[in-house]
Amino acid sequence: MDFKQYIRVIPDFPQPGIRFKDITTLLKDGPAYRAAIEELAVFAREVQADVIAGPEARGFVVGAPLSYEMSIGFVPIRKSGKLPYESIKADYDLEYGKDALAVHVDAIVPGQRVLIADDLLATGGTIETTINLIEQLGGKVVGAAFFIELSYLDGRKKIGDIPVKSLVQY
Repeated sequence: MDFKQYIRVIPDFPQPGIRFKDITTLLKDGPAYRAAIEELAVFAREVQADVIAGPEARGFVVGAPLSYEMSIGFVPIRKSGKLPYESIKADYDLEYGKDALAVHVDAIVPGQRVLIADDLLATGGTIETTINLIEQLGGKVVGAAFFIELSYLDGRKKIGDIPVKSLVQY
C-alpha cells in the first residue's frame, strides 16, 4: 500500500520552512491504519520481538495497536514525572531545550527482545533516549518501526545497527 497518500503535508508548521508530516489523516482511515499496523507487525515478527515499547505520545498510537496485533505486551515510555511507580529517566536535547523520558523499573525483563515503535524517525533523539532506557533495564532492542522516516535528518545514525522499518520515507 502507498501509505504516503494518507499522510498530509502541512507547509510552514510549526514554523516557516518546516513541512510537517501529519499522520492524523492515516489514523482516521481505518483500512489504511490497519494495513500500516499489519505491515509493521510483519517486521516485528521477523525480529522476534517479545514486547513493544513506544515513546509518548504518538508512539502509543503505533505501538499499542502493534502489540495488540501481535498479542504481546506494550511498554509506554512516558515524559518524566508521569509514571506512578518507581522509574528511571534519561534526558535528551530538543531543538530549543531539554526534555526527559522515563520508564517503570519493572517494565522490561532483562534479556527481553524489544521493538520500539513510533510515528516518526527524524533526528533520532527520542529513539536514542528510548534505547538508552531499555538497555538500562537489561532489554535488547531488536528493531525500530516507524510510519515515517525523514531520511535527510540522518536519525538512523543515532541508533546504530538496530534494524529499522519505515513505511514512508521523505
